[in-house]
Order: sequence, then structure tokens, then C-alpha cells
Amino acid sequence: MEQEGGDSSLFFRGLQSRSHEKMKLRKRKSALYLSAEEASAGRRRDLLGENIYLVLFTVALRIFNCFLVQTSFVPDEYWQSLEVAHHMVFNYGYLTWEWTERLRGYTYPLIFASIYKILHLLGKDSVQLLIWVPRLAQALLSAIADVRLYSLMKQLGNQETARWVFFCQLCSWFTWYCCTRTLTNTMETVLTIIALFYYPLEGSKSVNSVKYLSLLALAFVVRPTAVIPWIPLLFRHFWQEHRKLDLILHHFLLVGFVTLGLSLIIDRIFFGQWTLVQFNFLKFNVLQNLGTFYGSHPWHWYFSQGFPVILGTHLPFFIHGCFLAPKRYRILLVTVLWTVLVYSMLSHKEFRFIYPVLPFCMVFCGHSLNHLKVWKKPAGSFLFLSNMLLALYTGLVHQRGTLDVMSHIQELCSNSHNTSSSASVFLMMPCHSTPYYRK
Repeated sequence: MEQEGGDSSLFFRGLQSRSHEKMKLRKRKSALYLSAEEASAGRRRDLLGENIYLVLFTVALRIFNCFLVQTSFVPDEYWQSLEVAHHMVFNYGYLTWEWTERLRGYTYPLIFASIYKILHLLGKDSVQLLIWVPRLAQALLSAIADVRLYSLMKQLGNQETARWVFFCQLCSWFTWYCCTRTLTNTMETVLTIIALFYYPLEGSKSVNSVKYLSLLALAFVVRPTAVIPWIPLLFRHFWQEHRKLDLILHHFLLVGFVTLGLSLIIDRIFFGQWTLVQFNFLKFNVLQNLGTFYGSHPWHWYFSQGFPVILGTHLPFFIHGCFLAPKRYRILLVTVLWTVLVYSMLSHKEFRFIYPVLPFCMVFCGHSLNHLKVWKKPAGSFLFLSNMLLALYTGLVHQRGTLDVMSHIQELCSNSHNTSSSASVFLMMPCHSTPYYRK
């Protein structure tokens, strides 16, 4: 009897242990399914490789940014993009001498011409939509570039540093002032940031030579001087690449020829003859240095005025960050110094010319803020408030008269159509100070 009882107890223990094993197996199986579901949900919540709420916040901020910039910066934001696009679609308007001399290409205006054509086909080509839709498109591209900068910094450093770099980028007054304008410099900056995301920096996990070179080539087509900041970066890539001949033949030359070929075809269609506008641009502005017709500055202007102004209150944090950032960021600092030095050699200087390296500076500003301990939050608050004051003033007050007057002229023209009286306007202002398509 004792033996039978012992056997039965062993039997029940075996059954119990087997049931536990089955339970464990079921738990493991359900855990696997759960992780797969979580991963799938995580992918659904991602956009551009980042949390969808972060991306939507950035897009919403840049759209808000767009509507809070109601001032004029330079004539080129109209006469090198929107006025040309308007002429391409509606076959009337005015083109400046740069287009008769074939110094500018049609690739960048073609983006906005496509938007105008869609609005025209939909019967929605009202003045307000012609003004705001291209700027909203530019704001969207700038938001994508902001997110790419944040993603890159997460790969190169840590999330805390990436957040501070992202914060510095978003609250920069000059970025706020420029990033929604239809300037070739704005597109050049956007393409530079996105291209940097794919550039083979040490620690980057998103390296793709074809993508970054294609974006660089497109930036060169939009504005030939876009290649200036990339010269140190290209030399570094070439120096570190083991298969140098393959890099030149299958990447540099192939991407360059394809992009330049497309640019030639586009300009051939609209100019009516084969034109290499990139050579004409460099010949006029660099080789002949005829840009001095629009003003000249001393060699030190970028160091004494231009660079400090666009950095604003970020300047001390930039200097501090240069001493703190890891060695792998040294190439970005070299790029900033190289760009400022090269532009300093040209007589004609403008703030917007060095705008493409401003995001590079934000990398060092972010490192500075991340290293602060007690003063981190006060420093962040100071940066935010000081930059927002500048951004709101330059976006809502400074140089808005040239746009406001066009609204009055538009009303005047509308009233003259409704009555038998005719209206004429004579503008005594510097050349091309006002846009034309707002009439």
C-alpha cells in the first residue's frame, strides 16, 4: 500500500510538472506574440523613423512659424522662385535680368510651378493660395530637415544631447526668420541637413553615399555655392574610403552627371537653348565678382557682424560647445570655419549666404547646454525668450511695408475693375523691392 501511494504521488507530481512546462511554453508563446504586436504598433507610430507625435509637432510648429513671418527679407525670395513659377504657369508677369542673362536655373522654380499648375487645374489659383501654399510647402520641407537633424544626433550621441540640439534648432531666430521663405538659400539649407543625415559620419547608422550625394547635387543645381560647405566633407569621405576609384566612378561622377543632365534638360526646355547656368552663376558671382554691384563689405564682415548676428544669443553656447564636443564633430566645426572663410573672400556678403551652416552650429550649442548642470534650465529659458523676441519682431514688424503696400494695390486694382475708373501706380523704390504676383 505504501508503495502504491508513493507511485501515485510521483505520478501526480509528474503530471503537475508537465502542466507547469506547458504553462511556461504557453506564456513564452504569448510573450512572443505580444512583442510582435508591440513592434508592429511601434512601426505604425513611427514617421520618418521618429515618433509620429514628434514629427507632427515639428510640422505644426513650422506651419505656425510660416504664418508668423509676414515680412520681406530680400527680393530674391520672390524673383528667383515664385515670380518665375507664376510666369511659367500663367505666361505673364516679369522676369529680372538674371533670367535673360541665364544666371539662374528653372529647377527650383519648377517645384512651385507644379504647385501653381495643380491649383490652376483645380480652379483654386486665388492670390492668397498662390502666396501661402508654396511657403507652406517650404515649411514642410524645413520640418523634415529638423527631424532629420534630431535623428542624426540621436545616432551620434545620446537622446539628451539630441533633444538640446533639436531645441536650439527650433528656437533659433534666424532659422525661424528664413526657413519658411521661398529662398534658394532655404532649400540649400534643407538639402544640406538631410544630406548630412546620410553622410558617413563616425557613429552614424543611416549612411548612404548615393542619397547624400544626390541631395548635394540637387542643392548644387538649385544654388551652385551649395558645394562650398561640402568641400571639407567630400575630401574627408574620399580620404577615409578604401575603394577610392569606385567612389569616384560609381558615386561622385555618376550622381553628378545624372543630376546635371536633368538640370540641363529642364533649362533647355524653358530657355529654348542649351545653357549651363551653374557655370554662368559662378562666372558672374565668383570669377568676375560682379556681385559687388549690389554692395560690398570688408573681409572681416562675417566674423565681426554676419556670423554673430545669425547666431544671436546662441553665440556663447556655440563657443562653449566647440571645446566640449567629441572629436568626431570636429569635421562639422571645420566645415563652419571653411564656409565663413571662403565667403569672406567675396566682396558681396549677405547674412543668408552662411545660413546653410547654422544647423551645424546648433550641434555645438546643444552640447554646451547638455553639459550645463545647475544653469541648464535658466540657459534654455534665456535662449528661448531672447530668440522668440527677435523672431517675432523680424517676422511681424521689420520690413513688412513692401508687402503691405501690395495688399493695398491689390484692393485698388479690384475696385478699379468694379468701376469705370482706371488706376495706375508708380513705385519709387529700390529695384524689385516688392513682389509682382500679389497684384
